[in-house]
Amino acid sequence: VQLQASGGGLEQAGGSLRLSCVASGSNLIMDAALMGWFRQAPGREREFVAAIGWFDVHTNYANSVKGRYTISRDSSKKEVYLQMNSLKPEDTAIYSCAASPIAPGRPWGDYVKADREYRYWGQGTLVTVSS
Repeated sequence: VQLQASGGGLEQAGGSLRLSCVASGSNLIMDAALMGWFRQAPGREREFVAAIGWFDVHTNYANSVKGRYTISRDSSKKEVYLQMNSLKPEDTAIYSCAASPIAPGRPWGDYVKADREYRYWGQGTLVTVSS
């Protein structure tokens, strides 16, 4: 699976940005059953932002973005979006998308927040929020 993220840029505090991650591969329903966004700010460790399952029923958000960010998946399931509203300067980071299979029968849970759960990673897109 290859992942291509885009949509980053410079935005003022309170503004909005929409990130996109396009997945390509021969068996996405298996290999990209789980897709997520992570971010890494300068001098800080990578942190979970949001995740979504294949059928859009399940989502999970970091507490820091809950209510401001929305993760969604297009009907083809090949593209995942991260709508970011009410941006704050502390949202400044490189945002990366990631994907992984989910083992058959494994229920949705907080494990989706762990970067070790993700097999495939795309390059990041820089989001800068000015105060």
